[in-house]
Amino acid sequence: MTGTLQVDPSNAEQARAWDGDEGTYWAEHADRFDRSLRGYRAPLLEAAAVRPADRVLDVGCGAGEITCEVARRAATGRVLGVDLSAAMLRVARGRAAEQGLGHVGFEQADAQIHPFPAGEFDLAVSRTGTMFFADHAAAFRNIARAVRPGGRFVQLVWQPRPLNAWFLALTTAMAAGRDLPAPPPGGPGPFSLSDPDRVRGLLTGAGFTEPHVEPLTAPMRFGADAEDAHRFVSGLLGWMLADLDGARRARALDDLRTTLRAHETADGVLYPSATWLITAARA
Repeated sequence: MTGTLQVDPSNAEQARAWDGDEGTYWAEHADRFDRSLRGYRAPLLEAAAVRPADRVLDVGCGAGEITCEVARRAATGRVLGVDLSAAMLRVARGRAAEQGLGHVGFEQADAQIHPFPAGEFDLAVSRTGTMFFADHAAAFRNIARAVRPGGRFVQLVWQPRPLNAWFLALTTAMAAGRDLPAPPPGGPGPFSLSDPDRVRGLLTGAGFTEPHVEPLTAPMRFGADAEDAHRFVSGLLGWMLADLDGARRARALDDLRTTLRAHETADGVLYPSATWLITAARA
């Protein structure tokens, strides 16, 4: 539990991060994070195929960009965004209010265990939010219970780490020559759903039909230029410097600047990225 937020014990560490400093940083830089993923917005919304009267659940909604986009399409429906981060939800509520989206609600909740009304939603969506559950099988069962029979679940997750140059380049720079431990297989993290066969098993086991898995690629933008991106990424990954002495810390920041400069373009600092767009229906 973090404050009044009820979480599964297995998600306690994620809740501390997302409802703590990490979530605060994402909230403070919400526009930049959203822009970094902008290349995936259109295909995700196209796959969601939101209808005007749909009831929609946005899982791991963060600062609410996708929630608000969905709400504009579900003009006579209802939309609920859930996330662990109180700071990001404050941004999301502000965005919805600014856009006059009165039929959108946001709730701080752990979607792995939250008691959504059974069959409440026609559609569940998630943009890079489902990878952080500690127990994906339980989370997908709970989401399936919340979706009506025939309703759909559309999620965007990262393809394997070697196909995501942004992650490899930035973390390698900040490692300053260290060998960083890999997360346990299947544990929460950006690449926990990168194996399509595993995702198929999780979804069908939870009560969804055989999913359609589509590979997507798009550039990720980290800043207008290398110095702008350096300020942003060094804050985002600053935790990687915590146990370094002054010399190794300086090396890491110099290595970061070098890779960012190598990826400067007229459109900003861009890195290749790759995701899976996964669509399944409630059986």
